Amino acid sequence: MDADIEADIDTTGPVVSGVDLDRLYDPPSETIVKGVLSHLLPFHIAYLDIATFFCVATGSAQGLDASPRGGEPGFVKVLDEKTVAFADWPGNNRIASLRNLTEDDRIGMLFLFPGLEVFMRINGHARIALDPVLLARCRQGERTPKTVIVVTIDEVLFHCGKAINRAKLWQTESHIDRTAVPSMGDDVERCR
Repeated sequence: MDADIEADIDTTGPVVSGVDLDRLYDPPSETIVKGVLSHLLPFHIAYLDIATFFCVATGSAQGLDASPRGGEPGFVKVLDEKTVAFADWPGNNRIASLRNLTEDDRIGMLFLFPGLEVFMRINGHARIALDPVLLARCRQGERTPKTVIVVTIDEVLFHCGKAINRAKLWQTESHIDRTAVPSMGDDVERCR
């Protein structure tokens, strides 16, 4: 960032409240408004059947968490038109999302579909399940998860791919050379 511009930015001031957002932004189109549903349609289920990646957002009094989740197509299970479930597989063992859900059951899921210029969002309420039948349904090969997150859908909607297009996310020429940034291991060594 230009040092002169950076010096002019006040990052310590209070958050501005009372901004008239309706004056600044046009309202969403009728198609967008009608596209927000409280249940899954066959169209949504077709996308969930091919989904291999989403980010999950949770929160608690201690803060917010957004974490990636991935798996083979179909790893998100549709239980009915109002309910989906997914296994919680081991990652870094911070289990921030799970800890948050024990305090605040609100959840957001943002699905990306590699090569497609569309996002799908599910917002709802979640619970951590230990039911053996559900754990078995979410198995991957010989592995059975310790827990499954069951989401009751409040909203499901699609986003257009403008952000994907701006980022050129699926274009090979925009992929970052691994040597352009330090590895996470390098970063850990610097912090010691």
